[in-house]
Amino acid sequence: MLYPHSMTVRHLVACLVLVPALCATERWGIHEIVLPGPSTGNPFVDIRLSARFQFRNRTVDADGFYAGSGTYRIRFMPGELGQWTYTTSSNTPALDGKTGAFTVTTPASANHGPVRVRNVSHFAYEDGSPYIPIGTTCYAWVHQGDKLEQQTLATLRTAPFNKIRMCIFPKSYTYNANEPVYYPFPRTASGDNDLTRFNPDFFHHLEQRIADLQSLGIEADLILFHPYDRWGYSKMPPEADDRYLRYVVARLSAFRNVWWSMANEYDLMKSKTMADWDRFFRIVQESDPYHHLRSIHNGPNFYDHSKPWVTHVSVQSSDLEKAREWVQQYHKPVIYDECKYEGNIPQRWGNISARELVRRFWLGTAGGAYVGHGETYLDPDNILWWSKGGALQGQSPPRIAFLRKLLESAPPEGMDNLATYYLAAGQPGRYYLFYMDLNQPAEYTFDLAKNATYKADIIDPWEMTITPIPGTFEGKFTLKLPGKPYQAVRFQKVNQ
Repeated sequence: MLYPHSMTVRHLVACLVLVPALCATERWGIHEIVLPGPSTGNPFVDIRLSARFQFRNRTVDADGFYAGSGTYRIRFMPGELGQWTYTTSSNTPALDGKTGAFTVTTPASANHGPVRVRNVSHFAYEDGSPYIPIGTTCYAWVHQGDKLEQQTLATLRTAPFNKIRMCIFPKSYTYNANEPVYYPFPRTASGDNDLTRFNPDFFHHLEQRIADLQSLGIEADLILFHPYDRWGYSKMPPEADDRYLRYVVARLSAFRNVWWSMANEYDLMKSKTMADWDRFFRIVQESDPYHHLRSIHNGPNFYDHSKPWVTHVSVQSSDLEKAREWVQQYHKPVIYDECKYEGNIPQRWGNISARELVRRFWLGTAGGAYVGHGETYLDPDNILWWSKGGALQGQSPPRIAFLRKLLESAPPEGMDNLATYYLAAGQPGRYYLFYMDLNQPAEYTFDLAKNATYKADIIDPWEMTITPIPGTFEGKFTLKLPGKPYQAVRFQKVNQ
């Protein structure tokens, strides 16, 4: 589905607050204050800037940032319709005490606001519309240059994914050895980073790509740290880590489609301690005025997802049958962001079949969780979707699109695991989705909630077919089935 491009970075910059009262910003769009200021010394370290935004009795504080070339910016995502005012605060007179006003208007039809946790283990947009995460992984796609990045966006335009996991820092790993176009910090020819300054070109490019994703209705699940690095970003000292986090949040948090992932395989970053990860979560939580979703992705060892700053559980695991256990344990949404990838590379994590990946999507769904896609097919130019993006080659995406359509037609509260059954999800008394997985019964006895009548369908997740079963059903009954594995049966309450 195509979504209109409601706010690009270029459009955003055009509202320069020349006549503040005349500026209008849609709800959950971005209102930006642009101010000239000092460029001497080190503005990234020396200058503090923020603004207090007020609507009636509500106030929101947002940090500003130095954008380079003597320009400072404060970005704000308004959550209420009407007239807002602001006042800036700074430790330099040139930026302090600036005031203005702007009007927040009704959002465009495709703008539903940021995604929030709803109904314990599910998600919805801020306006209440259901959000079903059907994600993919493209770790380093924003570091590949415009031609390949545009191809990735073109692929996403017709793909079923509404979330993408992506690294902020460039990545150095198998099939990904090229240098990035931009570096996040100024860098000498000999490879020394100036960790006290940021590269505005790097971040301008990143935020343009986030805006591109927003125009496609795709959430940007931003990975803040990762271990696959040859530039020194995974081993920065604490003061550089903290400064980086605050700068990123100040620059990017006003984009409604941002999620924060503290790390990819956090436990492989041996220079960081558990106290560091707790601190990173707290910095992001305290710095982000919009409270975007926050998670952390594991290698061999789980982080304690029960900690209050974790909004949802991001899992790397192939054990999809643990889904309902983790949902019950954490009382939070569970997303299998990595359950191995469809592909044919030698590495064990990147060579499962399309059928197996589709199976894992259905297993996770039956457990009341969500599952993410990834693809790793060998390519002579080392352009593998999982890292660089480009074009999809696999057979799973149309089957994932089929599942997404089914889930979007299910009850808006979300697909809860039905604990009385082995592999089933839905809403008791209204909607049941049974997944037979490896079993192949020729008939099966179902026992549904009483005092209701249901219609039934046989669903083939691979062939993407839905075959209605004649008649209606209620209570306990036995049903003839196809007698082959990987089938599903759906029951929907008949309106009476």
